[in-house]
Amino acid sequence: MALFLFLRENARWLAAGAMLSFLSSFGQTFFIAVFSGEIRAAFGLSNGAWGAIYSLGTTCSAIAMVWAGGLTDLYRSRALGAFVLCCLAGACLFMALNPVAALLPVVIFALRFFGQGMTSHIAVVSMSRWFVATRGRALSVAGLGVALGEAVLPITFVSLMLVVDWRLLWIVAALIGLGAIPLLFALLRQERTPQSMAETDQSAGMEGRHWRRNEVFRNRLFWFMIPALMGPPAFSTAFFFHQVHYAGVKGWDHLSLVAMFPAFTLVGVTSMILSGWALDRFGTPRVLPWFQLPAAIAFLFFAQGDTLSGALAGLVFLGMTQGMQSTLPNAFWAEFFGTRHLGSIKAMGAAVMVFGTAVGPGLTG
Repeated sequence: MALFLFLRENARWLAAGAMLSFLSSFGQTFFIAVFSGEIRAAFGLSNGAWGAIYSLGTTCSAIAMVWAGGLTDLYRSRALGAFVLCCLAGACLFMALNPVAALLPVVIFALRFFGQGMTSHIAVVSMSRWFVATRGRALSVAGLGVALGEAVLPITFVSLMLVVDWRLLWIVAALIGLGAIPLLFALLRQERTPQSMAETDQSAGMEGRHWRRNEVFRNRLFWFMIPALMGPPAFSTAFFFHQVHYAGVKGWDHLSLVAMFPAFTLVGVTSMILSGWALDRFGTPRVLPWFQLPAAIAFLFFAQGDTLSGALAGLVFLGMTQGMQSTLPNAFWAEFFGTRHLGSIKAMGAAVMVFGTAVGPGLTG
């Protein structure tokens, strides 16, 4: 009953977070990767060359996130979100109209920076700042947006590519992003509730204070978090980035592999909701150390399994970590370092995570 009351009283802010998370899908690896075969064929690229281009563009976006992420401390989510969505739509058009391979690193940079980087960053920083006692639940609800994207967009666009040119589908993605801007303004006419505004001012971190980014950077806890921030994104990105090649090596039809992604999403959503409840009840420190273990099991299935059932088992375990990844690291920054400078602090974590997604495809490619 308390959950439904929470959803009803905060519907517009939670919906805005979920919508931004969903729209970040157009810059996420799971979406870009479904076009890998067409992109490599159009520009005459090998798997290794395409992986290197993807890593270069993603690495540059990670560097840019260190600076740009702090903008969430200066501008309202409504204004900054609308600007970023315009830029994301432009990046989708850039992919659709790009004529030469030399510009692909720039295209990937734009998609990754404005999609996975800034759009998702605005969503999670807003949820972490607006909600305190219910931060885990808020992050879980917002994360449903990208979970919906994972479940719906790959299989939809792979199916559409059977009858529609892949470049036209990127134009469709651009139109979806532009069409969401008026809805974002409508949802955030009132940026946040008075209650959450009061709570935000009181949400300090360790030692009862609000840490600044340079202080966090010098704290050893930040450096101990880097493997946890980088590892799961690196290797889950590698799997989804090379999904076309992986299916070919295993002797499977690509559509058969993609058809199992909704199971991955279902497990991820369940894990995300449960981890949100757990961090609200037990706190981030007690839950965070365990979230990478299922991913390790997943890759054992991917490596050793030669059947689609083995791949399905791997996706189930990977979904567990993916769901927890949506809530636990994001709540970590707010709980340990406070919310006053959360945008610039979270930007460092986002940069490490995005850099991990650059390392994965490049290393495996």
